Amino acid sequence: MQPTRDHLDWPFFAQGHRDIVAALDKWITAGGLKGIDHSDTDLACLNIVKRLGEVGMLRACVPAAYGGLTDTIDSRLVCLTRETLAYWDGLADFAFAMQGLGTGAISLAASDEIKAAILPRIARGESIAAFALTEPEAGSDVAAITSTARLDGDSYVLDGEKTWISNGGIADIYTVFVRTGEAPGTRGLSCFLVLPSDPGFVVAERLQTIAPHPLARLRFENCRIPASRLIGKPGEGFKLAMRTLDIFRASVAAAALGFARRALDEAVAHARARKMFGQSLADFQLTQAKLGDMAAQIDAAALLTYRAAWMRDVQGKPTTRAAAMAKMTATESAQWVIDQAVQMFGGRGVRTGEIVESLYREIRALRIYEGATEVQKLIIARELLKDAEAESRLAEAAPVTDAVH
Repeated sequence: MQPTRDHLDWPFFAQGHRDIVAALDKWITAGGLKGIDHSDTDLACLNIVKRLGEVGMLRACVPAAYGGLTDTIDSRLVCLTRETLAYWDGLADFAFAMQGLGTGAISLAASDEIKAAILPRIARGESIAAFALTEPEAGSDVAAITSTARLDGDSYVLDGEKTWISNGGIADIYTVFVRTGEAPGTRGLSCFLVLPSDPGFVVAERLQTIAPHPLARLRFENCRIPASRLIGKPGEGFKLAMRTLDIFRASVAAAALGFARRALDEAVAHARARKMFGQSLADFQLTQAKLGDMAAQIDAAALLTYRAAWMRDVQGKPTTRAAAMAKMTATESAQWVIDQAVQMFGGRGVRTGEIVESLYREIRALRIYEGATEVQKLIIARELLKDAEAESRLAEAAPVTDAVH
């Protein structure tokens, strides 16, 4: 099965984007991911990262100065890579995405020494990265973070817990967001580079989910790290986390697109092959109507996704609202598309080992992580109201002139 790539002709993309997707498709179909044993999730992720690094695909996750493909991280390239990998292998998409998400704050604000030590290894697939923001009582509400870091001489001492941390337990580097107390709420958070060898760093629990990924609960017990491992300035952690998520939130939508496109392709192939009542399943108008709905929802979500990435890359505009729209629409649409594919497969659709069954498990988490659908709705509404308030103030401040008769 070969994925449809018609959307690459859209004006959002340059020829370089198309060339990289073609190279990635060719590498995968030639066996680039063949032989990965998914029964051992940790080992599978390590092997996938190693292979992606060897063929240069992880260079999309870091700036050019440290081995990357572009001067700054190109959102369209990250999105296209995630969509392509998700089409073929959900775990490969996860492994790729975490290399960028886990080092996003480093690329944005770390010292030159930290960047030089970490980013080239990430690009080559020689180190595994993790992004540690969520806590047991602080998921969507980042202001509720209670983990702390206190300055003690030339060190910071971290205490607290993080949970649902992707690559937790296998990562070589963690970007960790904790409270340093410069101000209340989100203004009192800072970001640090933590290594698993640091004293007081504990993998407290490995977490299992319906679509297996390496996840863990982490604990910091008087965890002492050099003060030089502060990323950015004290109190800038929330801004760094949000800037990182703004880069990669649209890529979550792209991963959902990859899952949805694979589900549609599987559904079309099954409908054409499945014989019933003297004809194929594809001959029934009800099936055709369902396939039409699936295709339209995928393209609608893709337009929102690549608009958000293009706005960031080309226009240099804030993409908080656009990325939230893309993430919400693409993940919710993909859930529906995949559900329809499972229904079309009938009993086969819920059999372990079927591609649509695997997609059904893979898509569910995307509606939650990096901001649940409900949170995306609030973000969109907040941005709308903020814009309306700004326009209202501008109108009130505008000078009143006499009408021209």
